[in-house]
Amino acid sequence: MRKFALSIAFIVLSLFLVNTAFAATKCPQPRKTKSAPSSTFKSDKTKRANVKKGKAIYQKTAKPMACQMCHGKKGGGDGKLGKALKPAPRNFKCAKTMKKVSAGQMFWIIKHGSKGTGMVAHKKTLKDKDIWNVIKYIRKDFMK
Repeated sequence: MRKFALSIAFIVLSLFLVNTAFAATKCPQPRKTKSAPSSTFKSDKTKRANVKKGKAIYQKTAKPMACQMCHGKKGGGDGKLGKALKPAPRNFKCAKTMKKVSAGQMFWIIKHGSKGTGMVAHKKTLKDKDIWNVIKYIRKDFMK
C-alpha cells in the first residue's frame, strides 16, 4: 500500500513538473505586474551598463539566488527553481511579451519584485548599477 501511495505521489509530482516546464515556454506571457512610475518606466541607463558584469550577476552572484535559477541559463523562464513557480518566470526570449517591457519597467521589477509571482525584490541585495548591468545582459543576449 505504501509503495502504491508513493508511486501515485511521484506520478502527480512528475506531471506537475512537466506541465510547469512547458508553461515556462509559453509566448506571449500574460502578466498583471504593476507598472513602474512613469519616470522610472521611461528611464534606460543600459548604455553605460556592463554586459560582462550583468552576465556574472545573472549567472552566479545575485542574492538570494542567481537569476538563472528561475529564468534559466538562456533566459527562457525554464530554470531549475522556476519550474515550480506559478506563474512561470518571465521568458526573456519571447519577443511578443518583451517588446512591451521597457528597460525602466525591468529595473522596477528587479528592484521591487513582482507581487503575485516568484520574483523577489532585490533593492537590498543589488545596487542600481548592478541591476542596469543585468538588464543590459538580458536585453543583449536573450531579447533578439
